[in-house]
Amino acid sequence: MDTKIISSSLIAVGIIAGAFTLGNQLEQGIRGFKDADRVVTVKGLSEKEVKANHVIWPVSFREMGNDLSQVYDQLEVKQNMVLKYLKDGGLTDEEITIAAPKLRDNLADNYGSQRPPFRYMITQVLTISSDKVDVVRKLDEAQRDLLKAGVGLTNDYSYMTKYSYTGLNEIKPAMIEAATKNAKEAAQKFAMDSGSTLGKIRRANQGIFSITDRDENTPFIKNVRVVTTVEYFLKD
Repeated sequence: MDTKIISSSLIAVGIIAGAFTLGNQLEQGIRGFKDADRVVTVKGLSEKEVKANHVIWPVSFREMGNDLSQVYDQLEVKQNMVLKYLKDGGLTDEEITIAAPKLRDNLADNYGSQRPPFRYMITQVLTISSDKVDVVRKLDEAQRDLLKAGVGLTNDYSYMTKYSYTGLNEIKPAMIEAATKNAKEAAQKFAMDSGSTLGKIRRANQGIFSITDRDENTPFIKNVRVVTTVEYFLKD
């Protein structure tokens, strides 16, 4: 009889102890869940202006006439003059690509009744691909020597100069660091205003880098931008 009473008492004590432990763990879990739910999400911005370090410059010119053979000969003369202008200005053969000339027969393409003044028009394009951005800009801006020689470069939206920046990997670490620091400062300000303390990082997103022209007048100056998103835990 006494043995049964003792055994029952031990079972009861065990149940009470287990319930207390379970309740304590449940309370801690709920508190931890609430703490985990208290987060602040902030964004950090980093921007940097850089100079383009590569340029693609299509140089196009035309020749027109009614004698096809003569038009080709005159176009070749112009091409040699343009090549000399480019090389004298500091470019090399490796930086210049000569495309096949494009011929247009105005008589064959003319669907109207008015006869065009010249039957043939040939367009020649030389494409410069170079890291000598300053050299190319100087050549592009100083075309008067070619004009004096009778060579006028065409201004066509099909042949636009394109500047690019290829050194992103060199500046990426410092920009990410600056953006993350900017985000942390914003999170600390939020925590202080809300009467909390900033905890550890819960989640972070580096963001995507973008490289755009600073403005439409200076496409050779680029604006590099990255926005990071960081979530911090908040503590009392």
